[in-house]
Amino acid sequence: MSYKDDTDTSKLFYLDKNYSAWLNELKNKVRLVQIKAAVKVNTELLEFYWELGADIVEKQATAKWGDGFMSRLSHDLMAEFPDMKGFSKRNLELIKRWYCFWYAQDEIAKQLATQIPWWHNVVIITKTKDIDEAIFYVQKTIQNNWSRSVLTHHIEGDLFKREGKAINNFKVTLPEPQSDLAIETLKNPYNFDFLALTEKHNEKELEDALTVHITRFLLELGAGFSYLGKQYKLEVAGDEFFVDLLFYHVKLHCYVVVELKTVRFKPEFAGKLNFYVSAVDEILRSELDNNSIGILICKSKNDTVVEYSLKDIHKPIGVSEYVITKNLPDEFRSSLPSIEEIEAELSEVDDS
Repeated sequence: MSYKDDTDTSKLFYLDKNYSAWLNELKNKVRLVQIKAAVKVNTELLEFYWELGADIVEKQATAKWGDGFMSRLSHDLMAEFPDMKGFSKRNLELIKRWYCFWYAQDEIAKQLATQIPWWHNVVIITKTKDIDEAIFYVQKTIQNNWSRSVLTHHIEGDLFKREGKAINNFKVTLPEPQSDLAIETLKNPYNFDFLALTEKHNEKELEDALTVHITRFLLELGAGFSYLGKQYKLEVAGDEFFVDLLFYHVKLHCYVVVELKTVRFKPEFAGKLNFYVSAVDEILRSELDNNSIGILICKSKNDTVVEYSLKDIHKPIGVSEYVITKNLPDEFRSSLPSIEEIEAELSEVDDS
């Protein structure tokens, strides 16, 4: 008996008793998953998907059922379980792809993949380039409880290649394991593509734009950062100093001083940031806090110059660059409305 695939008239599926027996076995597995789902939804579902993916690969390699096999399987499962999502032909193909992506890896990798939701898995296998990158994003999703949109944002922002890549002196200025965790908080470069600034923007414009978009900025900084303020005043022996941006990191349990420079890195920048971190340690840090750290984010840098500059610095400091992928031409800047003007116009529309 043959079955014609409605999506492609050139593909036929050849029904035999082996398919019927396997389909009945598969239906029983689905019913078992449904029973267990109330207790352990994701793990049970993904364990079932893993077995289904393995079965599909095996059947397509050994059974002579024709190219319409996936369409027929989708049709039969959706007919039997009309209220259960996940049996579309597209999703069955994704299940096979997911299994093939992970099956050659060790058991630990498989266990990691089954700890995150199915559609997170789909994002990872369709958007990452290799297994190391995939494992990185699975681990980050588990550690930080990322939503699918946040996971997608970080993959598209190439976090895998940027995290922990900034030059720093954390290994010699912080104890383990704080130094390792602190290094992971750094990126190079920081991606400020959510800002619309001219190529010739100054530090105040950059600082103001980042704080206006503080939610996006915190997302780019990474999990754990809590914003305390900009131009944060520190008083040292009667003199006033102002930190560009001050944060507290809830995982590192420390203050984080962020200085912004819209020019190429200069050695004196590290000295100034070292002073700010020392002042925060003396003025703000309590006995419950770990050593404060500093992050200098500049327009560009010479790595060797940065390394020399940090060599004799005793406070933990990391130096990175930033990029803005959509700088506005200077001549258009004055013709564009400000955020305040846009908000005012929207307010007038709401009132009318």
